[in-house]
Amino acid sequence: MTSHHFQQSLAELAAQSLRRTRRVVDGPQGPILEVDGVRYLSFCSNDYLGLANHPGIVAASISAAQRYGVGAAASALISGHARAHETLERELADFTGMPRALYFSNGYMANIGAITALVGAGDAVFLDRLSHASLIDGARLSRAEFSVYPHNDVARLEHLLAKCRSTRKLVITDAVFSMDGDIAPLAELTALCERHGAWLLVDDAHGFGVLGPQGRGSLQHFGLQSDCLVYVGTLGKAAGVAGAFVAGHADLVEWLMQRARTYMFTTANPAMMASAVSASLAVIGRDEWRRERLRESAAYLRQRLAPLPWKLLPSSTAIQPLIVGDNKQARDLMDALRSRGIWVPAICPPTVPKGTARLRISLSAAHTDEHLEQLADALLEVAPALAREAA
Repeated sequence: MTSHHFQQSLAELAAQSLRRTRRVVDGPQGPILEVDGVRYLSFCSNDYLGLANHPGIVAASISAAQRYGVGAAASALISGHARAHETLERELADFTGMPRALYFSNGYMANIGAITALVGAGDAVFLDRLSHASLIDGARLSRAEFSVYPHNDVARLEHLLAKCRSTRKLVITDAVFSMDGDIAPLAELTALCERHGAWLLVDDAHGFGVLGPQGRGSLQHFGLQSDCLVYVGTLGKAAGVAGAFVAGHADLVEWLMQRARTYMFTTANPAMMASAVSASLAVIGRDEWRRERLRESAAYLRQRLAPLPWKLLPSSTAIQPLIVGDNKQARDLMDALRSRGIWVPAICPPTVPKGTARLRISLSAAHTDEHLEQLADALLEVAPALAREAA
């Protein structure tokens, strides 16, 4: 394969408005970002609670770095599992109401590790059509037979489970879908899995810290407890730090520790990250105003953006997707906002289905009323010209 092949393929991506570009951020995360030397009002991060630059969490990380150093230097099963990791896992289990938790390097590795440890050849996996890429990749790598059911279609899933003859069955879903912002029907899915003897793996990357009493997550939001539940939480979004965890009944988590290859065969996250997450959990549980702020901001934005020619998907979470449809128009809308000092990412296929290119507006508790007003005013200003161009 020659460099010419890659040049041609990259040119094809660019022609379809699908070629992606990295941008360099200077300074900490927050509602104002310096990107490629220019300051922008940002609606593009997953720092939903505004904790990525919280002074108490930063201080906890610095203190832990002085105690443990900056690298774990080994896998957790060799000598990389520090007291900070042990403490964090107990805190995560208590926080989510689960018997035990296991701390992974990131959400992608947590999902792949959990899925491939739970099922294999001859088993069955069922995925929501809008499942995150890490869940899809985990299902493929497991070598289990997997089926995709229509988004949040409990009746179709029940039909598939009823036909399944595999001994081990695993249903997989996001809790909050990252590109649509809607919430899975977790109570119905849990009851269905209990009836059919299946596990239910819930990826709560975008619900942990945001939903449930004290931000304890989507399972707590619905008041769910069941031995069939396998709970995955991400710690680099609302928690503002890094890493992820899988929680469930004690034997299940012990099995993951023994068999999840993405846990066993990687250097552990630095202990200073675990200490930072511990500090973050305290803030998440204490600061209810951060979740209240998100709810207020979402309601305000939905009211202000109602006149636009494009519609927001029905989301009550921090993710507010504005469906544009055409790839180029979505990127043109992003560029128009950037020219006005506002950074909102355009999301195009294959990340989202063909014909549903969108702006993914991510809200943070750190956004002020003035920030929201600036975004709404800019969108209402640029919409008429772009709509005419597309007509």
